Amino acid sequence: MKAWSMPSSTQCDIGAAHQPVRAVVPGSFDPITRGHLDLIRRTASIFDEVIVGVGRNTTKNYLFDPDERLALARSALAGVSGVRVEPIPALLIDFCVAQGARVIVKGVRFGSDFDYELQMSQLNNALSGIETLLLPGGREYGTVSSTMLREIAQGGGDISPFVTPEVNAAVLARMAAPR
Repeated sequence: MKAWSMPSSTQCDIGAAHQPVRAVVPGSFDPITRGHLDLIRRTASIFDEVIVGVGRNTTKNYLFDPDERLALARSALAGVSGVRVEPIPALLIDFCVAQGARVIVKGVRFGSDFDYELQMSQLNNALSGIETLLLPGGREYGTVSSTMLREIAQGGGDISPFVTPEVNAAVLARMAAPR
């Protein structure tokens, strides 16, 4: 029986210079949660540089405006090495190309997340050649979503276990503000 070996076209050149790999973790982050932070930290442990892209999804109703979401994300990630936060002005793939990112990292919690993200990853790859890595949500916060937390907060519930103190304060202030 012949031993399996990697085809020569995909073999790694051990002596080659390391090319840093930049990844984008996109999202609306309304608000940024401990689940997001876990995903971003795990991504930072894999890639040389991580750009957290704060975007806008036209199908969502937002609690915070884009500048507020950027500020909260920047504050929550201030001490994380190799991570920066930037706005996504238009299409995600255009943002990735402009940033020199070769990988998009998305968190998935359930099968429905996977189904949607698989379609998006294939479309993004066909349009730009950018690959997508799907990471499962972490054990502790893997089922928490920003939408759920907004609904809990709107009902007067305590979301503090799932967000940073600064995010919690911002959510409480927004809930107390007259609408």
